[in-house]
Amino acid sequence: MVSTVFFLLQQAATEMPVRGPIMGYIPIALLFAIALAIPVGALTVGRFVRRTVMTPEKMMSYECGVDPVSDARERISVRYYVIAMLFLIFDVETIFLFPWAVIFDQLALFGLIEAFIFIGILVVGYYYAWRKGALDWA
Repeated sequence: MVSTVFFLLQQAATEMPVRGPIMGYIPIALLFAIALAIPVGALTVGRFVRRTVMTPEKMMSYECGVDPVSDARERISVRYYVIAMLFLIFDVETIFLFPWAVIFDQLALFGLIEAFIFIGILVVGYYYAWRKGALDWA
């Protein structure tokens, strides 16, 4: 459907004379309107179609398929936060590999050596965290 809209807009753009710079924004505005109308329409239709029967079971909090057994403000081990931070650090660091992949042909051997040094530093950091016991759950 979206490709049909783009095709029709392209046909109309090639057949119409240029009337000013604002005319180039009409396809963007139309795409924005369609992108806004689809979820709003789906949510509106869903609101009228669904049943709204509130029961105590339905209003109870839900934790990963298991009924809650304690208070939500219970103390959690700091290891969960350490694992989350390590994941974020290594995940963000791997994002830096994408620019090298995009211009790999231009960097040649220098870029390859630089990427291996970067990955080596990541492996050393991962090994350090592993040896310190930061990745153990128990």
